[in-house]
Amino acid sequence: MCGIAGIACLPGHKPDPVILKLMAQALRHRGPDGEGFYETGSAALVHRRLSIVDLDGGAQPLIQGSTALVANGEIYNDPALRQRLADAPFKTGSDCESPLFLWPLDDTQYTFELRGMYAIALLDESGPQTVLALSRDPFGIKPLYYAQVSSGVIFASEPQVLLATNLLPRAIRPVARDQLLQAQFVAGRETIYPGIMRVLPGETLRVVNGALERATKRPAIHGRIDKGLTEETALARLDAALMDSVQVHERADVPFGMFLSGGIDSSAVLAAMTRLGNGAPLAWTARFDTGAVDESAQAAELARNMGAQHQILTVSEAMVWRHLPQIVACLDDPVADYAIIPSWFLAREARKDVTVILSGEGGDELFGGYGRYRRAMRPWWRGGRLPWRRGMMDGICPLETGKAWRADFAPQFEETRLRAVQALDLREWLPNDLLIKLDRCLMAHAIEGRTPLLDPALSALAWSLPDALKVQGKHGKYLLRRWVEKNVPGATPFAPKQGFTVPVGEWIAAQGARLGALVANSAAFRGRMAPETIKALFTRAAGRRERHAAWALLFYALWHRIHIENGSFEGDVFETLAA
Repeated sequence: MCGIAGIACLPGHKPDPVILKLMAQALRHRGPDGEGFYETGSAALVHRRLSIVDLDGGAQPLIQGSTALVANGEIYNDPALRQRLADAPFKTGSDCESPLFLWPLDDTQYTFELRGMYAIALLDESGPQTVLALSRDPFGIKPLYYAQVSSGVIFASEPQVLLATNLLPRAIRPVARDQLLQAQFVAGRETIYPGIMRVLPGETLRVVNGALERATKRPAIHGRIDKGLTEETALARLDAALMDSVQVHERADVPFGMFLSGGIDSSAVLAAMTRLGNGAPLAWTARFDTGAVDESAQAAELARNMGAQHQILTVSEAMVWRHLPQIVACLDDPVADYAIIPSWFLAREARKDVTVILSGEGGDELFGGYGRYRRAMRPWWRGGRLPWRRGMMDGICPLETGKAWRADFAPQFEETRLRAVQALDLREWLPNDLLIKLDRCLMAHAIEGRTPLLDPALSALAWSLPDALKVQGKHGKYLLRRWVEKNVPGATPFAPKQGFTVPVGEWIAAQGARLGALVANSAAFRGRMAPETIKALFTRAAGRRERHAAWALLFYALWHRIHIENGSFEGDVFETLAA
């Protein structure tokens, strides 16, 4: 697990050592254990390492002849690939070395054999041209960004690394800003920064002599519904796939643990970890010191029943106001999801004991857990509707770009409406909200996040399920609930969900006058939104829709101050906004 960066230059240009050093410095938080460079006359690779596997010998870049590689991630089928590549001259025990030997066999489709999470930059100068391949895993678990500049193509694990080169402006795209405020994240290839693009999930970009040439795509989901699949057979397949996935996700040469919410997904991960018997799992749960609804009591009971070593972290309002600028600072690709708050604090606490965390991201998207899926399945005369038709600001605060923010949220054709909405979430919501949140909040504390539910075998099973094995009545994730019912002592997976909320509305309302004035006067909204409209919203932040809208405005004001104005984030929320 690491941070990567580099440049592929156009003819007549050379990598600038000063820029490479700036990139490495900006990546330091992702890889505190080491630094590596690979330079040729026309290209360069940069690597910052967080040591997880082969602690002594796995430093990067990895080099074979005139081909070099830097990678961020884990290749879980590395042992099997090494058996297949028995004649390859492996030099390390790093699980990221096998792609180096797959590349000559399959070119830009070499990732089709990889099982894992990864962002890979592979530089090949074995032929007459300099070829750079930029690859990302099919779910987009690991991030990778690029930009075309006057000297060629630069890339990095985070946009702020590209901005640190001073080759790109600190500016925003208005449509992306409004999309962030309406949907809490920015969708699609283009980021909020003009000129900075995402390598899409499953994509391999081919850059030849410093110019983008073409891309190949490995899909995360494919295949048709297995209409003859019975519940009993599906449960057996789920059991085998889940146990295998959690087993390989535990592979590490450093201590690991998990985030336990008390919900279905993390309960399934904990049960699998317990059955594997690699010692009592270490688990962390967050709660708040107010009357907010949380699942910490269920998580504690589950941990006792499963023999886990469990810690509950209480997050206070004072902690949030003090550290929110630091949290926002790590989200250079902005995500206005207030789940960033417990994620950041949990990561800070867990880092005292572990370097790897397993979590349950992906369960809702693959197995049909969200309420919006059930709404999408209903006919229109029973209230059925597709998601993302209404934004957080609609009817509350006017935005410049109208409904243009919705352009990325059109479902594509699938066999059923449920699958169409799932595919949309897997394309946009999962990689651009949940997985960015996980990556940035954990890497801010040099922790590797692993997601065993986002595995090729599990996704293949989930995508083959008939709708009735995903959604039955008021229950989504039906098959996963049945697995938990059978495998987790004392679990009640079909009981009404208690849920978990972050009491941001209550906190904002308590500070409404002070916060509203600061946000209204911030450069983020100057000349774009009436100050009185913003101030009035913050006084009503205890309401359900007003809470979401006020939080989005507060997040964006902080984000703009830190990432566009390049302001300090060492003070608390009030100091940061007032600076």
